[in-house]
Amino acid sequence: MSFSGKVKEELAEQFPTGRHCLLAETAAISAMCGTFETDSAGEEILSIHTENAAVARKCFTLLEKTFNIGGEVSAYTSVRSNPEKGSNMYYLLAQGEGLKAVRNASVQAVCCKRAYLRGAFLAAGSVSDPSKSYHLEIVCGTEERAQYLRHLMIGFGTEAKIVRRKKSYVVYLKDGTGIVDMLNVMEAHVALMELENVRILKEMRNSVNRKVNCETANINKTVSAAVKQMEDIVYIRDYMGFDRLPEGLRDVALTRLDYPEATLKELGSLLETPVGKSGVNHRLRKLSEIAEKLRENQGGTT
Repeated sequence: MSFSGKVKEELAEQFPTGRHCLLAETAAISAMCGTFETDSAGEEILSIHTENAAVARKCFTLLEKTFNIGGEVSAYTSVRSNPEKGSNMYYLLAQGEGLKAVRNASVQAVCCKRAYLRGAFLAAGSVSDPSKSYHLEIVCGTEERAQYLRHLMIGFGTEAKIVRRKKSYVVYLKDGTGIVDMLNVMEAHVALMELENVRILKEMRNSVNRKVNCETANINKTVSAAVKQMEDIVYIRDYMGFDRLPEGLRDVALTRLDYPEATLKELGSLLETPVGKSGVNHRLRKLSEIAEKLRENQGGTT
């Protein structure tokens, strides 16, 4: 089962204790994948259609058991002749006085907003496999509904955005932290822990890669500097000789030739009169300047 499927299965088992929250979640599912009609007698009729069995199962429970709708709640499945074209479709048809409360539900309390977002995600949401990417979205049929969901999500501290996709409006989150927060809001705690574990592993891997890259870059920089120092010293030896160098520079030049792989600190400790890292670096810069002047006078390069 996909990560998105696991999230929906978990959410399908979540039933709030308060009737107002149950009403909010039912209203969200109805708004995202249902239509309301009124028959000739003025009675409400709700049609729900979804490809997700968990959504159909939960909606059926909410309508028939939670709200105790007096009218009929019927459900049936449409099996597609070609499974490659998509999943089965699940249909629910409800009729009764209790549907008026669903149709006119007002979502005000924080707990009800959580329930509404849970219902909206169940009905029209998806989340990518966190090991591959971070992306959570809820597809809405109208811009007004998308703006409403975005407003609710922002109210919980997420940076939800909207994008137009063909005839739909998609409310989405692209950052791992925001998706973790939204799973927590919807009370998908098992999925949240799974995502967090993936995030920790990815962050550790990225941290190790950054350190390795940094160390590699430093090593490359050190090696390049040492190679350049050797080139300068050899040039001075071949075109000027070391006898004309001051004692300190001559000592560094000869020691570097003997220990081409030594660090500046190691090089300083190997001198006849040991000096610190900065002292070695200063002398090597002087040697580089001398080599450059020699090259200019010779009119050539190494």
